[in-house]
Amino acid sequence: MSPNEILAILTVVSFFTMLMVGVPVAVGLAVSGFVFGYIGFGPLLFNLLPARIFGVVSNYTLLAIPLFVFMGVMLEKSKLAEELLDVVGHLSGSMRGGMGIAIVLVGVLMGASTGIVGATIVTLGLLTLPALLRRGYDKGLACGTICASGTLGQIIPPSLILLLLADILGESVGTMFAAAVFPGLILAGLYVLYILATAYFRPSHAPAISAEERAALPRRQLYAKLFKVVLPPLLLVVAVLGAIIGGVAAPTEAASMGALGAILVCAVSGKLSYALLRDAARASLSISGMVFLILILSQVFGLAFRGLGGEKLVEHMFEWAPGGVTGSLIFLMLLLFVLGCFLEWIEISYIAVPLFLPYFIAQDVNLVWLGTLICVNLQTSFLTPPFGWALFFLKGVAPPGVTTGDIYRGVVPFVLLQMIGIAIVFLVPGTATWLPAAIGW
Repeated sequence: MSPNEILAILTVVSFFTMLMVGVPVAVGLAVSGFVFGYIGFGPLLFNLLPARIFGVVSNYTLLAIPLFVFMGVMLEKSKLAEELLDVVGHLSGSMRGGMGIAIVLVGVLMGASTGIVGATIVTLGLLTLPALLRRGYDKGLACGTICASGTLGQIIPPSLILLLLADILGESVGTMFAAAVFPGLILAGLYVLYILATAYFRPSHAPAISAEERAALPRRQLYAKLFKVVLPPLLLVVAVLGAIIGGVAAPTEAASMGALGAILVCAVSGKLSYALLRDAARASLSISGMVFLILILSQVFGLAFRGLGGEKLVEHMFEWAPGGVTGSLIFLMLLLFVLGCFLEWIEISYIAVPLFLPYFIAQDVNLVWLGTLICVNLQTSFLTPPFGWALFFLKGVAPPGVTTGDIYRGVVPFVLLQMIGIAIVFLVPGTATWLPAAIGW
């Protein structure tokens, strides 16, 4: 092993070590990249870096990130999710498990309109967990449903993961959005089937809404709220996604219309105010700043690692995996799953994925399918202990009677369901590739 390859390994090891001791991601990227890159090839690092950073900050597609974030924050802070859940829950009527299914459906709608996992889980946890427990739902089932439904925003487009993966893989955003539609719906369908099966075999775990509670909201009023509350955000999502997937508008243009549409939806619902705009702008700036800082400093890390011969090391690692390309893909999925137990999705997306990508490009693997597999896998990282952020978000807003053990016990079946979802996409590539091909992407 050459001295440069040893430095490449030390670059990765030092980065993960800094993460484990609590150093912020951006700082860890910069320190490990600058230190070992400079040791490896000296001042040349600083000659190459400006062009890489300029490529990030001048990328027109990435302008969609703050716009999509603003769209999501506006809809989240307007409290539309509160009324969405009330309407969808009552529409389930006397069906056992109906409230759980309503949470999944609201998770799909909020995922498509906001895409912010933390906000979705906190909102669902505050609004639904006490109500589910009061109605007799099993604590584990209630917690697992909320956590899993809140993470659907990572696979249901428009999603920041898909946007960044499109940039990393060199694919169009519309292609990645189209590829994720069916896998996202498959996951939601698996959740619904699990809730229905639990309600059938263990009725006490997922009872129906009582007749008295259903009678409190007359059908005419329910349908009026359905038209006012559910339809506007749904039409907004369809318009934004349709414009991107259909090729009518570029992702940035569609995102800007989505941001404007979110303001109009809040205005129609009577929730628009200066305070809402101010808070949404501040939250969007904070989230977008964090994302772009990591994107920029990941260029330092990536340049150092590749310049030190790290790509060849990764290529050799995959060559050792038995089973050829298929074995390498399985190894990659297992590796990302394990990394997801300790790292956030953005770290894996912009640090781990680019390291492995050249090997799969050389093996002529369909990058749209590969990107969808990675996206479904990264969604699982929100649920896997010890650092599953969905678990932390829910624990922060859970009532005193709900323990960490209840939350962990509840998410285990949903982690298994997500692994089934990964297996379906892996074994049936058409779930990811059919729609992009059908619309000509």
